[in-house]
Amino acid sequence: MARVESPNRDARPPGTRPDLIVVHGISLPPGEFGGDWIDRLFTNTLPAGAHPYFAEIASLRVSAHVCVRRDGTPTQYVSFAERAWHAGRSSYCGREACNDFSIGIELEGEDTRPYDPRQYRALAELVAALCRRYPSLSPARVVGHSDIAPGRKTDPGPAFDWPQARRLIAAASRRRPTPGAA
Repeated sequence: MARVESPNRDARPPGTRPDLIVVHGISLPPGEFGGDWIDRLFTNTLPAGAHPYFAEIASLRVSAHVCVRRDGTPTQYVSFAERAWHAGRSSYCGREACNDFSIGIELEGEDTRPYDPRQYRALAELVAALCRRYPSLSPARVVGHSDIAPGRKTDPGPAFDWPQARRLIAAASRRRPTPGAA
């Protein structure tokens, strides 16, 4: 997996292990795919003047653990052991501050455009690997950003096919890992 280091991270609270995976959707500029804009946002190098929307978001300090591009290629920005700044004000099952105990996975996409099948496959493999690595995680604890920040966030949106994602995650979780795989 490619790596681009984001400074938008810090330590999880002592004794906290990830036990939730949050799926996000992102496109920069909105509705456009490709390029290095996501990398630049997550590394605080997004040029505010390059697009009108960037002026609104260039000062944000955000990141995710991983972003899966349209072709299924993942890039990691923050170690899974650390807290990435992806969820913002959030709550899950009565627990506030989801960044503390979650792993954030961005999918390059938008709420109303179907995600690419390669992204679903990459997401499934990543979730399965994370569940093997962290016993505190399970395929049942994969949610959307909209689930932890209702009314504030809508991603990954209605175009995200949750039944397909859950089927692929279940199938990937049943397979034995390849020797040397994470």
